Amino acid sequence: MHMSDDLISPTVGIAMCAASAVAIAYSVKKSSFSKEKLPMMAVMSAFIFAAQMVNFAIPETGSSGHITGGILLAAMIGAFPALLCMSAVLIIQCLAFADGGLLALGCNIFNLGVIPCLIVYPLIFEPLAKKNMSLASVLAVIAGLQLGAFGVVLQTYVSGIAGLPFAAFAASMLPIHLAIGAAEGVVTASILYFAYASNAKKAVVAFALMALFAGTVLSQFASEAPDGMEWSIERVYGQ
Repeated sequence: MHMSDDLISPTVGIAMCAASAVAIAYSVKKSSFSKEKLPMMAVMSAFIFAAQMVNFAIPETGSSGHITGGILLAAMIGAFPALLCMSAVLIIQCLAFADGGLLALGCNIFNLGVIPCLIVYPLIFEPLAKKNMSLASVLAVIAGLQLGAFGVVLQTYVSGIAGLPFAAFAASMLPIHLAIGAAEGVVTASILYFAYASNAKKAVVAFALMALFAGTVLSQFASEAPDGMEWSIERVYGQ
């Protein structure tokens, strides 16, 4: 769901960069960078970076998806540090790997970071997790991806340069990201059950090993099918 510069006008891009910058600055102010938390922030960032490289196929669609990780990050290290980690991942992907564009960076941070970490996590995950963490994980991830996908549609439409009809684009983006969100929600719940049952040091080592495994082994088997956003654009625009 990483947006490219081709979808965004300078006005929308700059406005979203400003909004994301404000959210990041506020998160820095609200975050605690203790010796106990920093190792977990580091390995979680590495894990999310690696996990986003592993696209999994969505059956019967010709599309693929990957873990975005906003809810998982927030559940592990807190909402505000999670946004900082997600922002770092997206900035590195943008600058070093051209995954998403510099103009669209603010949109990507907002859609993939601000929405799940600062909005969905406190409003959906935290209240539900006290009763049923599996349900909380699935519903929160789905809600985060649906709002993020709608953000992509809205930002593209307001930009007015891609020529994608609002209704048709939304009708493709939301269902495919519903399927991706359901899969990610199950994965998120499974990881959280393991992490919460482990002590902090064991969890740090485990996430470091999982990041290494995802980046070096699982990424070799990643689906080459277009991701949910690329698939939606192709369905609507024809290319």
